[in-house]
Amino acid sequence: MVDKKAFRSLSCGLYIVTARGAQGSVGCVVNTFQQVTSSPAQASIAINKDNVTTAAILESGMFEVSVLCEDAPMELIGRFGFHSSADTDKFADTQTAQDAVGIAYVTEHAAAHFCLKVTQTLDLGTHMLVVGEVVEAAVLSDGAPMTYAYYHQVKGGKTPPKASSYEGDGAAAAAPSSEAQGASAHDAAPRRFAWRCTVCGHIEYVDELPDDFRCPLCGVGKELFERIEL
Repeated sequence: MVDKKAFRSLSCGLYIVTARGAQGSVGCVVNTFQQVTSSPAQASIAINKDNVTTAAILESGMFEVSVLCEDAPMELIGRFGFHSSADTDKFADTQTAQDAVGIAYVTEHAAAHFCLKVTQTLDLGTHMLVVGEVVEAAVLSDGAPMTYAYYHQVKGGKTPPKASSYEGDGAAAAAPSSEAQGASAHDAAPRRFAWRCTVCGHIEYVDELPDDFRCPLCGVGKELFERIEL
């Protein structure tokens, strides 16, 4: 028996990985960045093979990692963690800088950044383990780095299905969404209201949200939902 809750006792942080591919700058959130050697300085990430960012890393052989601070807002985390670079410009409303090789990295609410040159890759099935040599690194602020436990316990964040630490068994992905469940009601009522999460795009088909409501996908509260008319 494998109790997946045991993995929550492992210490890890929250990071934004960025790269530059044929379509430009792309990025996503991971919690798997870690140093593996000191001389030379090397670090690794495990990243989902379906991510657009993964393709850009393998294509270019370079990537960036920004270490998020505890004060990073859910909007920033949601922008990079719950949307695809294939259809979302994640850098449009994000403060960034460029490293020496031209890769954009996130500077807002970040404690440090690392630029890495890929040295090894290992196919893990759903994910790729990518090892890189650190060629550039700098401290960006004195903010406390966010741990994955802090993200869940304090900020109320959720884990996307593509993440290495996702604990679902696939049932949630197969179950009808609230959007699908509300379709019949929507057809019966020509005009009604719904609420859309501004972080991940999830829609709740109700006229009013309870004050203690939290998004079932990304975990943000009612204050980050916008009312839409159907």
